[in-house]
Amino acid sequence: MLKSADGGLRAVPFPIDDPERIPVQRYFDADFYQAELDNLWPHVWQMACRDEQIPEVGDWIEYENVGKSVIVVRTKSGVKAFHNACRHRGVPFAGGAPLGSSHPTAHGNCAKTGFVCPFHGWRWNMDGENTLVYGKHLFSERQMDEDDINLIPCRAEVWGGCVWINHDDDAPSVKESLGPVADRLEAHHVQHLRAEWCYGAVLPANWKIAMEAFMEGYHVMQTHPQLQHAAPMLYDGMYKRERKPVLELADPELSLRENIDIQIRSMELLSEGMAGMIHEKEVEIAKTLADVTEGLPEDKNLAVMTWLGMVMHQISEKLKAKGEPIPDLCAVSQSDPINAVEFLFPHYFLLPYFSSMSAYRIRPLGPESCFFEIWSLTFFPEGEEPEPVMEPIVLPYDSPDFPPIPRQDYSNIPIQQKGLHAKGFEFMRLSKDVEGLISNYQRIIDGYLAGVPQDKLAKANNLLGGNFDGKIAELGF
Repeated sequence: MLKSADGGLRAVPFPIDDPERIPVQRYFDADFYQAELDNLWPHVWQMACRDEQIPEVGDWIEYENVGKSVIVVRTKSGVKAFHNACRHRGVPFAGGAPLGSSHPTAHGNCAKTGFVCPFHGWRWNMDGENTLVYGKHLFSERQMDEDDINLIPCRAEVWGGCVWINHDDDAPSVKESLGPVADRLEAHHVQHLRAEWCYGAVLPANWKIAMEAFMEGYHVMQTHPQLQHAAPMLYDGMYKRERKPVLELADPELSLRENIDIQIRSMELLSEGMAGMIHEKEVEIAKTLADVTEGLPEDKNLAVMTWLGMVMHQISEKLKAKGEPIPDLCAVSQSDPINAVEFLFPHYFLLPYFSSMSAYRIRPLGPESCFFEIWSLTFFPEGEEPEPVMEPIVLPYDSPDFPPIPRQDYSNIPIQQKGLHAKGFEFMRLSKDVEGLISNYQRIIDGYLAGVPQDKLAKANNLLGGNFDGKIAELGF
């Protein structure tokens, strides 16, 4: 267990002494996992639900993670959250099924009935105020104080189309914790995206192993060969050869039209493989520009870049004309650039390309098990939004019903967890140039485990925005 020296930092089990080497025990050791439960999860902002899942006053939904259940509810004065335990004897007053079970995500509306404990019938309104103690005269008067019988609030903030909760009332706000990437994502209207679908799966792997599969693109060549084969010059330019200041988007041996066809095929594969990352409607708009080659620069790489700018402009114009709240993609790509993957510490990802996005959320179920969810997010015209997606379609992790790209990733993650137990395997050996995000977030975890002050942790967290495929950073603690 962690021990705190007087006035000093706690000792961290299996600490990172070399930022290019991550001790393997961090992915399965029971004491390290317990340290995360004790000192990480109680102090971080967790994506609890999508804002659209609680549209009406009284709507509520349960969020459960690492054995702690929180009820998020929309009240007349805004979104609130409460720890899901009756003040009498601790029974959950709503939901209560463990994460990863076959039970669907608990949700409902309490505007008329309030919350009712299923054990003895104690009641609360949506603001957490107790409205009934059955047989109140049976209790000592000192046990009936408001502070003793009202629900215990949990801190909640709305950002990016989601509700975030934090068990630490003194932690910096969501935006302070995320840093400038929050503003950049807002410029891309992340707050207006809506979910089309959500899948979930229990993976037999540590939650960090599942996350690290999406912190670099270095794995594309082997794990996603269809993407590598469709655009080898792009991925080889990023990983196989010495990096150039400008992305290599065109093959000089091919015609401009052939290079454009490669771009469209890559978009189709990403759309088929992930849906949200590039939406089908965006691919269809790109296809209408396949023959537009006149007037483009002679340099083929520059010509492809210019063509992609035309695609972004047309996506913006055509989807805006349909009433979708889409930003000007050409403008925000210059003023507020975002990466193909943005990691929002500690367990949430957004994967943008044009306007739509995919989203991932990973929650631990134990030292070597986690629950992984995938959303497809896109824009809809006002008044034409679909019904909220209230729960994931839960599938076995090896189900053929998953989209192709996560299915390929899921084929690696469980066997990687097994490999961590191999004799002589001591460290993850990271690239200092393209796997820095893994090192950076792992060392921030160490900061939480050690008890580094929250303001320093927030500043370090800010460095994770835009760090996909990035370098190892100095964290400031």
